[in-house]
Amino acid sequence: MPEDVSRDVREAVEAAVWAPSVHNTQPWRFAVRGARISLRADADRRLGVADPEGREMLISCGAALATLRIAVGALGREAGVRELPDPDRPHLMADVELGARALDDEHAQRLSEAVRRRRTHRGAFKHAEVRPSMLAVLRLEAEQGDVRLVQVVEEHTRQALAGLTQAAEHLLHLDTRLAGEEARWAPAPGSRRADGVHEAAYPGDAPHTEPYFPARDFARGHGWGVREGPGGGPDEPSTGLVLMLTTRGDTPLDWLRAGQALQRMLLRAAAEEDLAAAFHTQALEIPELREFIRTRFCNGRYPQMLLRLGVPEGPELATVRRPINEVIVDETGPA
Repeated sequence: MPEDVSRDVREAVEAAVWAPSVHNTQPWRFAVRGARISLRADADRRLGVADPEGREMLISCGAALATLRIAVGALGREAGVRELPDPDRPHLMADVELGARALDDEHAQRLSEAVRRRRTHRGAFKHAEVRPSMLAVLRLEAEQGDVRLVQVVEEHTRQALAGLTQAAEHLLHLDTRLAGEEARWAPAPGSRRADGVHEAAYPGDAPHTEPYFPARDFARGHGWGVREGPGGGPDEPSTGLVLMLTTRGDTPLDWLRAGQALQRMLLRAAAEEDLAAAFHTQALEIPELREFIRTRFCNGRYPQMLLRLGVPEGPELATVRRPINEVIVDETGPA
């Protein structure tokens, strides 16, 4: 394999691992054979209790696939992509073939520059409006295929979704299996793990917003998290925009494409306006609540992601990723 292809393959995977994933589980592996990168779901990292069907795992893998495609384009190459190429291998998410050199893809380069800058936000937002034109751009970025990005504007609907998120958070703590699974992915301070949600990734005292969408209690009442400096809190903490990603169907392909739409939107938001997103998947992990949201607020479409978007406020948060050698396998073999 030419050296420049090998280098581009590795650079593309190094970018893909920075995609967001549920509880930062990073549920993916990348098998390399020549100029082909095969993205595989790592079922050992699936949330067995909260995500028994693997829906959130595939959304996470979809975000990694979108990042992979963007990185290949930013490297000046064409990318041939086959999604779910083998029905007999359900954990094979996609084959991405690096093709010939292409014209510079300025759009891919702009999104690629935001890959490592993007961070999941877990607090309030500044009281600053997101321009309607920006929201239109994000819709265009996300709405490819049958994925739709919907802004929740009506106040009672916003309040209802916030209330359902609060109810789901309480139900989570009542279920010892769910609570234990969440705790396994939220290590105590000082951990050297390269996955999970560490104390540097969430605020220690996020302000209350109205309506209130609670973040997950990764600190488990221990008071962990990043603290504000003196006078560092927002004067008018804002919920931000409340958005949902929905699909017509609810199949593995729908989940994979929802993850791609999510990452394209997040990178465009970060690249253009330094916007960040806070994810609220608690209610979507409880089948009865997800079905209620689908029938009452999504016109029968399937909600795949509930999130808030805005200008982040509060301390700068950090995240971790596994070393590239833990997620990439070279299957090229001898010539």
